[in-house]
Amino acid sequence: MARTTDPANADPLETVEALKALANPARLQIMNWLLDPHGEFSQWEPIADRDEVGVCVSHIQAKSGLAQSTVSSYMATLERAGLVRSTRIGKWIHYKRDEDMMSRLAEALRGTQRP
Repeated sequence: MARTTDPANADPLETVEALKALANPARLQIMNWLLDPHGEFSQWEPIADRDEVGVCVSHIQAKSGLAQSTVSSYMATLERAGLVRSTRIGKWIHYKRDEDMMSRLAEALRGTQRP
């Protein structure tokens, strides 16, 4: 999605890709969990700083109850859409919401509304 505050200049294809990624109920749930990583993943000891790098994929997998391959695929889809950022720490990948992208997406959606 174009980095702009003007919804009229947003790239419609990037907006569509983000919306397609969020159209899956499990991916949408994961994005909601990542909004509050400390609260939603409090039962798991963080491997790294959740504020800095996000949540370990193994914790997302444990909370979701989905297969590791499914969670990896879902997270790759969210990352390709620009909705999350990944950081590798050792053998573990951590995911964090890209709040700038979420704000731009919200602005693009607000810009589609007509009075």
